[in-house]
Amino acid sequence: MPKTNGVIKQVQSALERNARINLHRHPINIDYIDGATLLEGEVGSVAEKKLALELAARIDGVRGVIDRLRVAPGERRGDGAVRDAVCAYLMREPELGKCAIRARVKGRTETLHEAGVEDASGAIEVAVSDGVVTLEGWVVSLSHKRVAGVLAWWTTGCRDVVNALELTPHYEDNDAEVVEALQLILEMDPFVHADTVRATCRDYVVTLNGYVQTENERARAENDAWCLFAVDTVVNRIEVR
Repeated sequence: MPKTNGVIKQVQSALERNARINLHRHPINIDYIDGATLLEGEVGSVAEKKLALELAARIDGVRGVIDRLRVAPGERRGDGAVRDAVCAYLMREPELGKCAIRARVKGRTETLHEAGVEDASGAIEVAVSDGVVTLEGWVVSLSHKRVAGVLAWWTTGCRDVVNALELTPHYEDNDAEVVEALQLILEMDPFVHADTVRATCRDYVVTLNGYVQTENERARAENDAWCLFAVDTVVNRIEVR
């Protein structure tokens, strides 16, 4: 088994070489425990978080990565405010209109929106601790799961999303499911012209093509892709015209 210091140095070097990761602004603590690399700290974006985890997993001798990275929010808010905002997002989204929405408040579960018994498409429970949003319960499709996760990431004050929603019935994920969900997310995003952006996916690596009007719109489309559950990498080839 590789020596601890050697693995830590390799991970540190990999993070430093990546232009998207700014260790000076957002330092990441690295440890190596029983074959697993632990990453802890606050990063600047969802992209930085996922890239750091992916780079650490590639190092020889690393059998797993323990994720304790959090994303620095644009505005810090209390857990109650974050929870209420996530629930409001979920209840406003037509795609989730037949899902029951519940909030975990001081150890109790409060039902905010109930779905019909016969045509329910899910039951989503929202809990927030130290800015980390946890989604539990069930939904009928991977698109539902991914939409709920992205809405949580969009919420002001969110530092991380643990998407533990189960599928009922269960079925396997694939690249086509990712593209379908991303197209839906882009159409939901009021800051992106979805009709000019094309997405493809291979082995959970999303490639974006097309054109937009501003750099902010280009960055927003890319961030939407990074926020998707199970997406490992995003290649942004969108042009600004």
